[in-house]
Amino acid sequence: MGFELGRREFLGGVAMAGLLAGCRVSETGGNAATAASGDLAKTLDGLADQMLAEYPQNATILGIATGARAPLAHQWQDQTPAGVAARKSAIGERLKTLQGLDLTDLGNLDKLNGAVALQAHELAAAGYAFPFGDPLVLDPNNGYRNTPYVVNQLGSSFIDLPDFLDSRHVVENADGAAAFADRVDAYARNIDGETERLRHDRGIGVVAPDFVLDKAIAMIATGAGETPEGSGVVKTFEKKMGEAKLSDAALTERVKRAMGEKVIPALQRQLEELKQHRAVATSDAGTWHFKDGDAYYAWALKAGTTTNRTPKEIHELGLAQVRAIQSRMDQILVKNGMSGGTVGDRMAALGKRPDQLFPNTDAGRAELLQYLNGRIDDIRTRLPRAFATMVPGKLVIKRVPVAIQDGAPGGYAAAGSIDGKVPGQYYINLKSTDEWPKFSLPTLCYHEGIPGHIWQGDYANRLPLIRSMLAFNAYSEGWALYAEQLADELGVYDGDPLGQLGYLQSQSFRACRLVVDTGLHALKWTRAQAIDWFVKTNGDDPGSIASEVDRYCAMPGQACGYMIGRLEILRLREKAKAAMGAKYDLRTFDDAVVKGGGVPMTLLEAVIDRYIQA
Repeated sequence: MGFELGRREFLGGVAMAGLLAGCRVSETGGNAATAASGDLAKTLDGLADQMLAEYPQNATILGIATGARAPLAHQWQDQTPAGVAARKSAIGERLKTLQGLDLTDLGNLDKLNGAVALQAHELAAAGYAFPFGDPLVLDPNNGYRNTPYVVNQLGSSFIDLPDFLDSRHVVENADGAAAFADRVDAYARNIDGETERLRHDRGIGVVAPDFVLDKAIAMIATGAGETPEGSGVVKTFEKKMGEAKLSDAALTERVKRAMGEKVIPALQRQLEELKQHRAVATSDAGTWHFKDGDAYYAWALKAGTTTNRTPKEIHELGLAQVRAIQSRMDQILVKNGMSGGTVGDRMAALGKRPDQLFPNTDAGRAELLQYLNGRIDDIRTRLPRAFATMVPGKLVIKRVPVAIQDGAPGGYAAAGSIDGKVPGQYYINLKSTDEWPKFSLPTLCYHEGIPGHIWQGDYANRLPLIRSMLAFNAYSEGWALYAEQLADELGVYDGDPLGQLGYLQSQSFRACRLVVDTGLHALKWTRAQAIDWFVKTNGDDPGSIASEVDRYCAMPGQACGYMIGRLEILRLREKAKAAMGAKYDLRTFDDAVVKGGGVPMTLLEAVIDRYIQA
């Protein structure tokens, strides 16, 4: 299918040049001196704890908010201007430490871990150089969600914190209940902090497109209009207290008072600021519409792909991939009696067939979720043919919360905790079942669940802490897209040509993303132009595609990581086959990729070279 990418594309840039040329060993500074004496792992553990203090909710997500880290269960990252400035300063200090380490031997696991941390911090420091937005590279839970707009339909405290408290925060005892209340207090602080940053960004002309703001305003208005007693946060607290058989009237009153006196008024203030943005907003979709927007997109594209490919190169790669994938789709369509019109036309017609749609009712949604669970059960039986090392891969499939479904993507996932107590979470947006024809659903399971994100996250949880906390968009999304292909290779579509069409449409969908993301931000495409091209080319539901395009506008560059990452994994698979000959084994290759953990694409080849040599 033409997945070969030139090695040159993945070895450019200051970071890799520094690694290959040989980093100096610092003669000053405690951390570097410790590493120089041979205790590099201890140095990296210390840096990981610093990162954990900056994003303390991840101690809960990872299941390590115990012992000396127990206070982190009461905290949440600081989204105020002062909090952002403190993170920027700390990143700069850690970067100096990492640049002073000797990381030349990437065959040494500790040095590879250091190289991964170095490149992550270089990306983060470059992102923090822009005086606007949220560079989230070092947030292990949301590191993919870099954005120039502090509040948008995909991310803000209003979106993140209530869902976290519901799905992640554990209340088993009085301390867990008190920690919940402490995090509600942090919720109010962060909303006002984000509002202050929004005001600053408006002052320098960084304002989201009007259609992005319309969605964000509608979502924030929902929260701003709640009563304390009827708020989702209070209901979550009462539910968790009941499940834990705890009773604390004073603490319950504290949570209600915090919502009524702090959080809801803060949301009302944020809503008013967003309306000020809306008053000066335009419909210009790309980052080019504000000062330094082109430079920002170049950074966001690098963060999203961990390569140095230009927008033009990525745009042309996307067009070539669409042609190759849709050539395969056309053959299957013709073989199954669908020969008139473009591939997009025929897929659109297929997506409207009654036999492919679940009822758009609560019963239909329940039936759809049951179908997804069946696909997960089936793929589990096939995994020993693709992996030599198995993991539990615990997961639950959940509907995206109704309060945020209008702005949320179609599907997403979060890995389970290190201790296994909290399973992986695989979300599907069910605001309309018409957006999910049956043939499209299996591949979503393999991407978000197993052997995709949830499966890969289970391996990542077994790495040293700093590696569990560093996620790279192109690696994680590239793996999930490769996982879709693995499922096909394991025979899940034998006798199911429509399911295989769904899989190929998913691959084509990611190729279309390369075209549309670069089109919006580098070629000045309009929102309408992007939606029209996408729908006509791939045959997806127009409503779903409108949400997709809005996503690319709010998170520039992220959508390009999927196909770029997949193509690099496939390139390295071919390299391993050629180098190993008869000794090549798909199971051990896949093990090498997932057990090697999340890495920039610039370093994945070092992981596979180590596997080949071993």
